[in-house]
Amino acid sequence: MPTPGMPTGRRDALILGGAGLVAAAAGAVVGALALQSGSGAAELLGAEFHDLDGRPRRLLEWKGRALLCNFWATWCEPCREEIPLLVAAKQKSPESGIEFVGIGIDSAAKIREFAKTYQMNYPTLVADAKAINLLRGLGNRAGALPYTLLLDASGAVTWRHLGPLTEASLRQVLASFQR
Repeated sequence: MPTPGMPTGRRDALILGGAGLVAAAAGAVVGALALQSGSGAAELLGAEFHDLDGRPRRLLEWKGRALLCNFWATWCEPCREEIPLLVAAKQKSPESGIEFVGIGIDSAAKIREFAKTYQMNYPTLVADAKAINLLRGLGNRAGALPYTLLLDASGAVTWRHLGPLTEASLRQVLASFQR
């Protein structure tokens, strides 16, 4: 039944336009979830690690914030060179809007000692060797370390880097996400 005072063609256009907006919004949500699942981000966000106090943690705790996630190991020499860069970057930009999280692949005792020695000023989580399969699902086919990812506030992987970061590359990626 036609709405009084509104031409039938305009009413139909408004209805179709509204339906189109709903479909576009649904597509955006489904598309983002599909990208996350294809990138390994969903598995990373849902994976359980332990913090240095032994409490279970998930990266989902930081959802809604950009997240620089660095996988490393105490025995990895390039990681030992890279960690001071991350500590300095975190110290220089505490209000950058980017949270740093380190995920060490080693025993909790070794990671705890390493974090203390290197004065790591960001959350440090403990992973076991099974994390290598997680890395492969995140695009690191070799499972090599260090491996760094940047996730945006929605949890989508927006940047990946295999190997040690340089000060310039770290500064560039952090600048791309400044508020």
